[in-house]
Amino acid sequence: MIGMPAVLFEGGTFRPVFSCGVMDALLDEDIMFPYCIGVSAGCADAASYVSRQRGRNIEVLEKYRNDKRYMGKRNLFKEKSMFGIQFAFRDIPNIHVPFDMETFQNYDGKFIAVTTDAQTGRVQYFTQKDVDERFEVFHGTCALPAIIPPAVIHGREYFDGGLSNPIPIDKVLSDGCDKVLVVLTRPKGYIKECRKSDILIARRIEKKYPAVARALVHRYKKYNRSVKLCEELEKQGRAVILRPEHPLKSMEKDVKVLRRSWQEGYDLAAERMSEIKALFH
Repeated sequence: MIGMPAVLFEGGTFRPVFSCGVMDALLDEDIMFPYCIGVSAGCADAASYVSRQRGRNIEVLEKYRNDKRYMGKRNLFKEKSMFGIQFAFRDIPNIHVPFDMETFQNYDGKFIAVTTDAQTGRVQYFTQKDVDERFEVFHGTCALPAIIPPAVIHGREYFDGGLSNPIPIDKVLSDGCDKVLVVLTRPKGYIKECRKSDILIARRIEKKYPAVARALVHRYKKYNRSVKLCEELEKQGRAVILRPEHPLKSMEKDVKVLRRSWQEGYDLAAERMSEIKALFH
């Protein structure tokens, strides 16, 4: 991977619909980064970029964002989750909007999913080789405490990667990539803080998952440091940062707004395509 360009996708539930527009613009230009890393929904969405399925992510959101099987209170009774784990992570990719597993697995670059070990609170990385038809790795990177139960991978529990490494630029650099396209889902100038909801959730889970509770209330520090590092790399000409102009809602319900956010990502990537292509030189 030394000297190779990378692409990094931030998470944020439905905010990465912006990133999906970026991904589709890249596919339209036949640009495949040899190193792709994603966090939470940014990771799950990036899988469709690696499988070269243009438009798949926005199709899923437009069809199922307001489907109760996808997200709704009845899932709490069935799976103790606001999101329908079986429906979202298994039925959709295997039945309703088929995921091209063969192309994904044959990607000749490195795909990295960021998760958090439920016992240690430390970051754990998985690759495309760890992904199978149960999509437990994608469940893991999206499993927010108190909203989605942890995934079980190789006998261990894992939560959302955003808890331990929300913007994994350090991983990109340590793996030897010297230039990076960073796709964020917050506008420029956003500073993350520890919210009251983070403290409340941490209190709810601290007995069972003390390390995750600590990670939850301290993640804002790592987030802000990582964004600052990305901006420093941009000044050095080693990074291109794409981010929405205005705040996006994590739980956006209006599919027309989701489509507009997708279009914003697509248009911005198209506008800055020459800079993106320059990362390969």
